[in-house]
Amino acid sequence: MLDDQTVVADTVAWLERAVIGLNLCPFAKSVHVKRQVHYTVSHATTPEALLEDLIHELKQLQALDAKERDTTLLIAPGCLHGFLDYNDFLDLADQALVDLDLDGVLQIASLHPQYQFAGTKLDDITNFTNRSPYPSLHLLREESIDRAVAAFPDPQTIFETNMQTMENLGLAGWQALQVDASLASVTAPDVASSPHDFKTP
Repeated sequence: MLDDQTVVADTVAWLERAVIGLNLCPFAKSVHVKRQVHYTVSHATTPEALLEDLIHELKQLQALDAKERDTTLLIAPGCLHGFLDYNDFLDLADQALVDLDLDGVLQIASLHPQYQFAGTKLDDITNFTNRSPYPSLHLLREESIDRAVAAFPDPQTIFETNMQTMENLGLAGWQALQVDASLASVTAPDVASSPHDFKTP
């Protein structure tokens, strides 16, 4: 297991070089610069333990003012290495929002080292828009999303622009960013397609 400092450092490097550097999320730079992104590393090794950590972080995010903590990245280097298992866990994550009466208040975006959009091949470069160094859950405030989208000229074009950006970059370009985990701590990927599309913060 990697130490927490390394896991967070890898995640911040990915955010700065890929998400912000490639402008995959036009709204990420602002909260990053303002230090409103909270990074927390789960030591869970089972989905059940990760769910407990997720519930805790959802409650914490809801309890704090957005100016102090606008969004949370819950990073889980110790479990859900296979994308199929991770994808199954997303149903539990969505149910947690409902159980906490936070559906429509907060939302959870999915990020994984082997992320795969439905209808794509595993090595399709467009999948890399959602490929983070470690299995992660991005907790977002609906109000912040609505405010950011309202200020963006044409938010519907973000997804298409991202796909074109990745096509232009190519696998070699992505690898040059050096945004993978410091150590190969994930197992061989499960072949699965995800119905959960990325939601821009």
